[in-house]
Amino acid sequence: MNNPTGFLEIDREDRHYRPVSERLKSWREFVEPLPEGTVARQAQRCMDCGVPFCHSACPVNNLIPDWNDLVTSGDWQAALDRLHATNNFPEFTGRVCPAPCEAACTLNLEDRPVTIKTIECEIADRGFREGWVTPRLASKGTGRRIAIVGSGPAGLACAQQLARLGHNATVFEKTNRIGGLLRYGIPDFKLEKSLIDRRVAQMEREGVLFRTNVDVGHDLPLDRLLDDYELVVLAVGAERPRDLDVPGRDLPGIHFAMDYLAQQNRRVAGDAEEAAAPSGTISATGKHVVVIGGGDTGSDCIGTANRQGAASVTQLEIMPQPPERENKALTWPLWPLRLRTSSSQEEGCERDFSVLTNEFFGNGQVEGLRCARARWDGGRLQEVEGSHFEIKADLVLLGMGFTGTAFPFEAAGLDTERGAIAADAVRFATSRPRVLACGDARRGQSLVVWAIREGRDCAAAVHEALAQA
Repeated sequence: MNNPTGFLEIDREDRHYRPVSERLKSWREFVEPLPEGTVARQAQRCMDCGVPFCHSACPVNNLIPDWNDLVTSGDWQAALDRLHATNNFPEFTGRVCPAPCEAACTLNLEDRPVTIKTIECEIADRGFREGWVTPRLASKGTGRRIAIVGSGPAGLACAQQLARLGHNATVFEKTNRIGGLLRYGIPDFKLEKSLIDRRVAQMEREGVLFRTNVDVGHDLPLDRLLDDYELVVLAVGAERPRDLDVPGRDLPGIHFAMDYLAQQNRRVAGDAEEAAAPSGTISATGKHVVVIGGGDTGSDCIGTANRQGAASVTQLEIMPQPPERENKALTWPLWPLRLRTSSSQEEGCERDFSVLTNEFFGNGQVEGLRCARARWDGGRLQEVEGSHFEIKADLVLLGMGFTGTAFPFEAAGLDTERGAIAADAVRFATSRPRVLACGDARRGQSLVVWAIREGRDCAAAVHEALAQA
């Protein structure tokens, strides 16, 4: 490293947010990038550890000390090449990844990890600004045709890798725009969609074909794809939401979180209102909103509701409140369970933990929830006697995670495991010949960075299968 004592001399400095009063008026990203010089100084904090735990913690195994050293030396273009060697879309992960690499950083033992995510994002963004991100064309084509179903991060990564190997990759997307989870699952204030569009443009120049408004498994049978393509990769995500089966669930005003988020993303994109809201408009304007579920999806609902002008936002979590700080000796370098406050939660919401929702009530429209305190006894959820209370709600958003893929796997003759398409993690082969599965469709709900890793590995498996055919 250029500065072997940088971690002793330079304090951690990360990106800042624009004031809440400003960012709630806009759907644009609100993270303020650091100056390039500051980013380079932050890269000097990397210790170039003999055992870089950040490598193993990163699902795509980013070569983090390598590109930190290159940034420190001022060789940003080489840093971009090193970053792209393991990650197709660092501008996405530099914005929405929870950064398990930073949790595993040796400096996190004293809560001062290297700002890996910020450095990664700046490398990618500078690469686009400088014109260094260009199509990587295969030296020659193979003529082999592969269909990729789903245009989320797994499908996009798989298609790009296959195109660079010379294969003819066609991506099928059931909606009107490419991006899957990136496009409709993540709000614009966290990931502006122009970032997706510029990567899609790069991939089109590399030879990837995109077909939108094609719902494979419904409008187009899987068997038909197998007639036209040598192999089919299912990267259809895990879109089946977990429901809450309690009395009053059918009252108007109770919606799945992803229906709400996708609708707002369509609205921001300029879709007609009927396209943005095929089942009716969902709006938090002037309403008392209750979000059930304490994860990222619930947090995205909070940020969206506040931007729509909600009267109040309350977030309920069934699990106990995590500790403010983890026990490093027990958790490091693994991802720790501790209390985290997202940017959306900072913008305004009440958070309540250990809450069990027993019933929704209202007269022709949801008006509130009847709840009780919960406790875990011997691994079983128990209701605390005499702890009942009510919460007012005009809009309830269910963001309790997902139970598996919504793809019609039974009709397609595919075996499943715990709601996901059954496929191994080496060949990605499903129970049907010539059909592979990767990403959330195979492993269940997970991170964008895991989807990218699965897409890359699946592309390698496709390439090997074609070589043996």
